[in-house]
Amino acid sequence: MWFHRPAVFLLTLAALASGACAARTGRVAAAPQVPAAAPVVAAQPASPPAPVASPLHTLLAASDAAATLAEAQFSEGNFESARAGFNEALDILLSAAPALRDQVEVQTAVERLIARISTLELESRGDLAQADSAEDGTTLDRLLATPTLGPPMEATAEAVADDLATTTHDIDIPLNARVLSYVELFTGRLRSFLEESLNRGARFLPMIQDALRAEGLPTDLAFVPVVESAFNPNAMSRAKARGLWQFMRGTAVENGLRHDWYMDERAEPGPATVAAVRYLKSLYRTFGDWHLALASYNGGPGRLQKAMKRSGKTDFWTLSATSRYLPRETRDYVPLILAAVIVARNPTQYGLTLMPTAESAAFETVAVPSPVDLRRLSEAIGHPMSAIQALNPALRRWVTPPRTDTFQLRVPEGTADAAAAYVATSTGGDVTPFVWHTARKGETLASIARTLKVTRLDLAEANFLSLRARVTSGTRLVVPRPPGTVAPVPDERASVRQTAAAPRRSATASAVHRVRKGDTLGSIARRYRTTVADIRRWNRLTGHVIRPGDQLTIRQPHDAPTYN
Repeated sequence: MWFHRPAVFLLTLAALASGACAARTGRVAAAPQVPAAAPVVAAQPASPPAPVASPLHTLLAASDAAATLAEAQFSEGNFESARAGFNEALDILLSAAPALRDQVEVQTAVERLIARISTLELESRGDLAQADSAEDGTTLDRLLATPTLGPPMEATAEAVADDLATTTHDIDIPLNARVLSYVELFTGRLRSFLEESLNRGARFLPMIQDALRAEGLPTDLAFVPVVESAFNPNAMSRAKARGLWQFMRGTAVENGLRHDWYMDERAEPGPATVAAVRYLKSLYRTFGDWHLALASYNGGPGRLQKAMKRSGKTDFWTLSATSRYLPRETRDYVPLILAAVIVARNPTQYGLTLMPTAESAAFETVAVPSPVDLRRLSEAIGHPMSAIQALNPALRRWVTPPRTDTFQLRVPEGTADAAAAYVATSTGGDVTPFVWHTARKGETLASIARTLKVTRLDLAEANFLSLRARVTSGTRLVVPRPPGTVAPVPDERASVRQTAAAPRRSATASAVHRVRKGDTLGSIARRYRTTVADIRRWNRLTGHVIRPGDQLTIRQPHDAPTYN
């Protein structure tokens, strides 16, 4: 611009003046010779420095971004990814440096995130806290989708014959083409699958074999999970079969596994193995033959008995030689199991390279007499939620079950003392997803469910009741509702009612709450319709521990009701 070039501007004025004189006198003046000057670059105003985000802002933004992504995964039904994302969002806050973690903004963010997760958890009917890890159907589906390549080679038959001549099996293994074809598959295109399965299963095999020996069953059955789940204790099929042994819910409950609103023991390798051994033993008693017993484990004893009655055949191999009586899955299930047993018993001989995965994480157990929110426990012991969930795969919620005399919670090794200290100060009042309803005279499960807008099934399961159970006046029921949607009325003898989200007024009043036996910061926060983070900030508390007789300042709008 011209005002940045003063030298050029003066020369231009001189030239214009000379031109004007020449016009008046009729003479044209020669243009003055101006030496070429280096181009002048206009000075640019300095840009203000970009604002530097504070560590607090960065921390909160990172946690919120992880939670938002997790919510998107949840909305698409990807519960495994959603659970991992929410754990990450929580761990970002809980793993911050103490100077940041103790700030009110971070504590408030933790409380809101826990409530945010709890709402979605209840909507998912437990699939968020105990997410399945099945990718594309069951392991068996994927095995059956890999076709065999015609008749087995002669070399395979010779190798297996030599193996069976020197290896003692406690299940009869016939050298037929169907078994040999699957041996070729496991040592060929499915070699990596079998290696991964056996590597994963190395830590479970001793436990499974011990359980089989204790009941006098063949130890070769220890390799059934290769075909069922590839030894993945979290696997779940499209039909909702779960765990190492792929139990359906009904079969699991019939064989002693717990499955309710809080727990699903199908995901626990130990209890699930005990149930599987019990079930296999009963099937063998029914059919008297292990090939038939295995077929019934897959297709159900009723279907197999019906097929045997229709065909008049009592031998699995003749019964399964045609597609008339049994579905393909059951016909191929038994030869798949037997082929897996052959190769798994002598993996090196068949060219497999095994590198067993690490042993399970070391843990300690803590007796939990009342419900505990695992996310708050995670903060208390300084370990991520994923570590606690991995040690307690049967839990379907982010809380331990109520009304259990003493629930044995596994915690990472070295944290039992810290966990026990937290449990000792928690009476269940700070468990976010739990809202309680005290039944009144004349109320039933159905009427309570209608009033509180929950399903009758969820209400019954959350309280360990049958759908037809009667409730008596004074019975306290857990209400499986998202937090913040219901709250207790003053004397707790009346029903839970909906709470309208009324806007806060700027005018506030202070109240003093004297801590009573059984009070927790969570229960006090709900009573006054505030947050734990606010109570801690108002009273300059550095932790969650309060004792009977303590006096806490509570600040509220003038018209906010309090329940004492």
